[in-house]
Amino acid sequence: MFLGCHVSNKTPDYLYGSINEALSYGANACMIYTGAPNNTKRKDLSALQIEKAHKAMQANHFDLERMIVHAPYIINLANTKKPELAQFGQDFLASELKRVAAIGAKVLVLHPGSHVQMGLDVGIQSIVTHLNVVLDADTSKVCIALETMAGKGSEIGSSLEELKQIYDGVRHKDRVGVCLDTCHLNDAGYDVSDIDGFLSKFDDLFGLDKIYCIHINDSKNPCASHSDRHANIGKGTIGYDTLHQWVWHPLLKDVTKILETPYIDGQPPYKEEIKLLKERI
Repeated sequence: MFLGCHVSNKTPDYLYGSINEALSYGANACMIYTGAPNNTKRKDLSALQIEKAHKAMQANHFDLERMIVHAPYIINLANTKKPELAQFGQDFLASELKRVAAIGAKVLVLHPGSHVQMGLDVGIQSIVTHLNVVLDADTSKVCIALETMAGKGSEIGSSLEELKQIYDGVRHKDRVGVCLDTCHLNDAGYDVSDIDGFLSKFDDLFGLDKIYCIHINDSKNPCASHSDRHANIGKGTIGYDTLHQWVWHPLLKDVTKILETPYIDGQPPYKEEIKLLKERI
């Protein structure tokens, strides 16, 4: 099982601190941002203690492929209302791919974007266009995992079919896959308790090898609420049993799974939640 959580990437230890934080929770996987998720300010790579982090990972049998990076929320390749913002997102995504490659990670999770009331098909075509420009020019081996979304407002990606439209349009299909999020799937209207049914549908559309990682989150909302409010494991409408099945499902055993659950009284719950999910029933 490859199970971890979101960890910080900040001064003074940066990536080395990220790995130590994950290890302190009993994790053998983690997810980071390369900088603040809501701006483009980034520290020079020389400050990130990359080599030190890699040595800590090797010493603890923590594979580099289990370090997932999440792209900042400010990237919106679907914005045709303000094309300059989509162009900004394209440029920053290109630089993020280089940064992810430099720290040694293999997967960058990306929110597909919002069509900002300009139309779903228009937004999807914009995403495809910008992804193709970025991937045509990029020489790294980093893969992009398009995240399943809850369907708030004009979000794109709340259905597998929408993600498939994007996937069908990109030229470098070997570098594009999906990041499933259990809370988002629930809030988008999927019955996440029917794991076998969902995986069969996904397999028909993409192939199971296109699940690059999974965010394991409970939800504060009922199915099809389109709200996207994460809850702690076993404290929401999805429930512990279903999330435990996602973590242990034999078809998903090699997929990296990441917790993004809320802090409790200002403290991270990850050590307890990882232990809880690792228990066999």
